[in-house]
Amino acid sequence: MSPHVRSHGRLLKLSLLCLSSLAAATLGLAAPTSVATAAAATGAGAMVEPQVKALGGHVRVLAGGLLNPRGLAFGPDGRLYVAEGGSGGTASTVGTCPQVPDVGPYTGGFTSRISRITLDGRRTTVVGGLPSSQTNAASGGLVSGVAAVAFLEGHLYAVTSGAGCSHGLAGTHNAVLRVEDHHVRQVANLSAFQMSHPVAHPNPGDFEPDGTWYSMVAAGDDLYAVEPNHGELDRISPSGHISRVVDVSAHLGHVVPTALTTRAGRFLLSNLGTFPVNPGSQFLASVTKNGHFRVLGHGLTTVLGLAFDHDGRLYALESTTAPGNPTPGTGKVVQVTDHGLRTVVSGLTFPTGMTFGPDDTLYVSNFGFGFPPGAGQVLRIDLPDHH
Repeated sequence: MSPHVRSHGRLLKLSLLCLSSLAAATLGLAAPTSVATAAAATGAGAMVEPQVKALGGHVRVLAGGLLNPRGLAFGPDGRLYVAEGGSGGTASTVGTCPQVPDVGPYTGGFTSRISRITLDGRRTTVVGGLPSSQTNAASGGLVSGVAAVAFLEGHLYAVTSGAGCSHGLAGTHNAVLRVEDHHVRQVANLSAFQMSHPVAHPNPGDFEPDGTWYSMVAAGDDLYAVEPNHGELDRISPSGHISRVVDVSAHLGHVVPTALTTRAGRFLLSNLGTFPVNPGSQFLASVTKNGHFRVLGHGLTTVLGLAFDHDGRLYALESTTAPGNPTPGTGKVVQVTDHGLRTVVSGLTFPTGMTFGPDDTLYVSNFGFGFPPGAGQVLRIDLPDHH
């Protein structure tokens, strides 16, 4: 990857919050065409199994029928936990609080959930009835809800991106939640933190008062979450204390950071970038716990996930890689090497999250945004050099 990083003008914001909102999401629509609209225009709404190819490997659908699946994490029980954005709702807060430009006003409901999937594909709901919201009809009605899940000291946590008055749900907040016995307890109010701790360079054209949180990981004794619309990485303690690790906007402006992973005491961070898609223009950066931020290079495209395999090799999830508008069937998983990028999976349709399992098998959320509820899948991908 070249050490030079290019910065572009207006970025779509994430509504899913990231291609979810973000392209789901919130991808913020600073561009003239929303992700959902682009998908519909190219026939992406057809409910067909994707023709995904893995380099020398095998792909199968582990589970279907998911509601805008996003982040993935394996629990100590060896099962896969899936954040599902839900299906939005009809509740509105117009006239009650400030609304989101461009893609607003949102409407919301309580249709988001966290699912648990066994390795033979059986899905059960861990907890449901969580906040879910959708952008306006003109921008495609793109859905956001639970964005990511993570385990800390054996306990399941989630971060939400579809809550808040600005998302049509009065009396709610985007938050870090702890899941206990099929119920949730709010650990930290992220909406309030963002409102009281603004970043240096927010983008007024698609500003989200409650944020559009996307990735979350556990490291040491704390959780770390990325918010793309404002552009920040924050630390959340199990007791609920929130602190800013790095204001990405202060370094690079409004670049929509989305993907986060951690290894050997440091974080790696990447971004969605601008729309129309400019392949190879997104960055990979290193961040320390004390906030030292360093861009390592560029060359990635619309990144929504980062993950290390068991041998310490880094992979990036690229949600849509053709130039121009988001294009179904162009999602990829690439291995990041010292010599460049190596495509190991191709043909994905708007993937939104990935993780490696205990057996070093790769799992990917596919059809993660812009499709009807129930269209989402988790794919199991066996790569030849991981067994």
